[in-house]
Amino acid sequence: MYAVIKTGGKQHRVKPGDVIEVEHIPAAGETLTFHPLLVVDDDGRAHVGKEAAAAVVTARPVGEQKGEKVKVMKYRPKTGYARKAGHRQLVTLLEIADVKLGAAVRKTPPKKTEKAEEIPEEAPDEAAGEAAQE
Repeated sequence: MYAVIKTGGKQHRVKPGDVIEVEHIPAAGETLTFHPLLVVDDDGRAHVGKEAAAAVVTARPVGEQKGEKVKVMKYRPKTGYARKAGHRQLVTLLEIADVKLGAAVRKTPPKKTEKAEEIPEEAPDEAAGEAAQE
């Protein structure tokens, strides 16, 4: 079973046991829950929309670290202006504990309601013939 969650402006495909890097979450406590989800796959059957909104992904923070360095270069030609800088974004490591479908997800398709008794219509030829005889 896997799910696609959205955090930090990015989407991540997760399953239980995965360790993912997400943008820094400052108040990461014991556990984190993610919902609504974009897609939840349950043994080859995908759930989206209202079904996926009822699902919950729980994760626990493992640690924090700095991501890869991004180099920034500013340059203006013919003026002797050049600046070089770098940046390392803080990231939080999350271990995915569980992916659960909500109780609202139906396992069977809904039953069709029966319509009220239908009144059979007469064929147009028979109705026209009876009216002509009277």
